[in-house]
This record gives sequence, C-alpha cells and structure tokens, in this order.
Amino acid sequence: MKTYLVPVDFSETSINAAKFAAALSHQTDVKQIILLNAYYVSPYETMLPNPDMVLLREEEIEENAADRIRKLEHIKHKLTKLVKPGVEITTHLNRSHLLRAVVENAVSKHADIVIMGIKGNSSMGDTQVGGHVIKISKASPVPVVVVPTGYHFEGVKRVVVACDFKKVTETIPLGALKRLLNKKQYELLVVNIDKEAKHIQQDAEQIAEETALHRMLKEFHPQYFYLYKPDIINGILEFAAAQDAQIVIALPHKYSFFQSLLHNSVSQQLAEAAAVPVLLLK
Repeated sequence: MKTYLVPVDFSETSINAAKFAAALSHQTDVKQIILLNAYYVSPYETMLPNPDMVLLREEEIEENAADRIRKLEHIKHKLTKLVKPGVEITTHLNRSHLLRAVVENAVSKHADIVIMGIKGNSSMGDTQVGGHVIKISKASPVPVVVVPTGYHFEGVKRVVVACDFKKVTETIPLGALKRLLNKKQYELLVVNIDKEAKHIQQDAEQIAEETALHRMLKEFHPQYFYLYKPDIINGILEFAAAQDAQIVIALPHKYSFFQSLLHNSVSQQLAEAAAVPVLLLK
C-alpha cells in the first residue's frame, strides 16, 4: 500500500477521511497521499443561463477552480503535521465527475487504495449518503476504505474479516488480503453470519469451505466466529464494536453477502450504524 488516493470535497466528512489516511500512514508503508478534488462544469452551464437567468462566466469557473486548489493546499498543510515523516502529500484538481476522476487517477497515479468518507465527496456538492460510495466501490480498480462520519483513528490492532464461507477458494482475493496484512501484527477475527446454522449442523459443504479457509489464512493465526443473526450487516457491525475492532474488511464478490453494500438502502444503513471503517477488498 504505497499510495493512498483521498477524494476531498471540503466537507467535514471528507476532511476527516483525509486525517484518517494521514494517521494510518504510521502503520503502513505508504509513500504518497494524493488529495483529489473533482470539479466538473457542464459546457451547457457556460452556454445557457440557469433558471435565474444567470450565465456562468469562464472567469468565475477559473476563480472557483483556483479557490479549490487553495483549499486543497490548506488541507495538505494541516496533514503534514499528522503523517509519518517522509510521506509525500500531493494535491490534484480534476475537471471531471467524481467517479471518473477517482477511477482515472487510481490508474494513472498507481493508487493502491481509495480512502473516502461515507458521505460528501461530490463534484456538485451533493452530500446524499450512499450514492458516491456505491458507484466508486463498483468501479474502483483498487480497494476502497469507507470512513464513518466523525470517526477518530487510534491505530489498527484488531481486524474483522467478514466472510460468507461460499466458494472461498474461488472468490476470496487472497493475494490482496495477504498484501494488506503482510508483516503487520494485527489480531485477525474472521466472522461468518450463519443464518441457517450450518456450522452447528455440521453441514458437509460448510465444513469443506471452512477447512479451505482455515488453510488459506493459517499464517495469520485468525480466530473464527459464527453468528446466528438474521440481520447480516448489523450483525457484522455489532460484532466489530463488541470486539473493539478498528476496521472491518468486507470481501465483495458475487457470492458474498456484502454484495448488498452496493445497494442504496444498505449503504444508508451502514452509514448510520458503522462505528469503524469498512474496507471493501477487490
């Protein structure tokens, strides 16, 4: 994890996510943190007047862009006091929609992870919870960390990995997980919401998947937990809170219950309930 990409729209939530990235640098090998602001102006806004019959002038657009750059530099200055010595902080104003800006910069700047707040982060100032997280989580070529509003980072010691124990050898991105956990002294808790109580029933297929997962994660010496709750998302988040975990790693693939994170209603639920950051692993 050498490069963090942090979308910033100057909301308190996005600035808090940037502070989270700075604090996290002390536990990782990050070399660069990129603060990204997306500023898109439709050509029609400069050609046609708005409902108030006001036409957006090119001078106003450039002034707004310059103001955004100044704000980025101000945040950068504050973060330099929080990051690990030697970490470079850069700023970038992208003249496109947020989604395109994040995806293009993740690729062109070789970002390893995107860190963003649970709301805000919109080039149009829209702070509706969920919409941006859903779109970026789907499109991002790298893992995405979603930081709850007001979360205060105190270091990662205990990590919860949420897994549905279905086709684990085919669907768990083991390489990405190993890169994330490599050489770090984290206490790893693997949790499965087992609504059908297959673990208790000693279901043959379930046992086979559990055995495969135990073999895959053996080097990290994890603890395994099984929760029998109908509400999957809240079950995971409540477990993380009860275990005093500092981050939840979700494995979003087509068999995973965390696929539901890509729907508005559950993303709203996550925003309201999450007490710790959630990392959507690719």
